[in-house]
Amino acid sequence: MKGNSLELISNTGRELTSMDKIPILLDTDIGNDIDDALCLLYLLHQPMCELVGITTVCGEPEVRAMLADAVCREVGREDIPIHSGAGTPIIVPQKKLKAPQGIALEGRRYRKDFPSNRAVDFLRETIRSRPGEITLLGIGPLTNIGLLFALDPEIPSLLKGLVLMCGRFDEPKGEWNARVDPHATAIVYNARITQHLSLGDDVTQKCRVSDEEARRTIKGLGFELINDMLEVWLTRKDRVTYHDPLAASVIFQPDICTYEKGRVDVELKVDELLATTYWEPNAEDSYHTVAVDVDPKRFYDHYFSIVKKG
Repeated sequence: MKGNSLELISNTGRELTSMDKIPILLDTDIGNDIDDALCLLYLLHQPMCELVGITTVCGEPEVRAMLADAVCREVGREDIPIHSGAGTPIIVPQKKLKAPQGIALEGRRYRKDFPSNRAVDFLRETIRSRPGEITLLGIGPLTNIGLLFALDPEIPSLLKGLVLMCGRFDEPKGEWNARVDPHATAIVYNARITQHLSLGDDVTQKCRVSDEEARRTIKGLGFELINDMLEVWLTRKDRVTYHDPLAASVIFQPDICTYEKGRVDVELKVDELLATTYWEPNAEDSYHTVAVDVDPKRFYDHYFSIVKKG
């Protein structure tokens, strides 16, 4: 059954009000695509978000932590705990060796002392300190989250929800975040969580704008670091896709998308299909929810109503 309702955003069965705050832990590979920075910018401005902490994943995780810190500082938020995490996948070689947007740090204030591999411990300690309260938002490859679930199998049951920008669910085709660490992806999708929501790139790709439109709208926000990170991205691509901001937005404005319940299985046996996310809607054992469509205009209106000019 498809619909707009999403249990994750309800508190004891009621819709959120402006007085409510949702505790969010963000796990990100900020530093490649600009959408991670745009997602972080949204969470920092969303009045209903309590950003409990940020963890980074993928090649050069310390540089990614520096970028997250610099973005937080640009909006006057030096209070957010940030920890660098896994730089390599559990088994396969790393596909994302560098964080290209690190060059945008030159001449800016940011914290530099990020000890290696602190992310999993931080996530574990934070979730255990607030059982049933925290939504974990994963917008990068799933190495940190997979290691967390493998090392402490009780953690999934202690989350309020898990929201992922991961997978593809309209056809059996690989998606980047899933493929970077297929074994971590399988661990995460095998976990039983009260609300386990995925936004695949079959849906997020519908929120795409040209480089010209991206410069007009994003630069109009007035955040210099974000603008510099955007230019690094646009040297490689001629468009911006709001994959990660969409995943964050539906936590607070669920009717941006429609959803379907079912089950996700992750391919680990066939090399050429490794990390393919197979979607079975309305499966007998349905414990996943995926977004199946999006209203792009509703998303853009919501995003830019929250992230106002700096």
